[in-house]
Amino acid sequence: MRCVIARFPFDLTKSEVEQSMEGIRPEPAVGSCVTIDRRVYPVKQVGQVITRQDRRDFTAAEVSRALTRLGFTCHEAAPAPQEHTDPSTLPWADHSLG
Repeated sequence: MRCVIARFPFDLTKSEVEQSMEGIRPEPAVGSCVTIDRRVYPVKQVGQVITRQDRRDFTAAEVSRALTRLGFTCHEAAPAPQEHTDPSTLPWADHSLG
């Protein structure tokens, strides 16, 4: 499929993108992400690998649009789990309720 990323045309296929990302370790998922072979990558990381361009040259929306057209699932990163806070450390915990 032909797509334009950062004003440059690319002919991409789903299998080529999967192959390009095969040996790449996913960076921490932040913002727009894509799932490729059960791994979650930031779309900017995938864009950099498949276009060989600097990440500042394209937007996450451009890459997300191209990846979605190829059949990948793009989504926002899951929020980081919040740390469990020990209730006795809360500022109001020094007062007895009973």
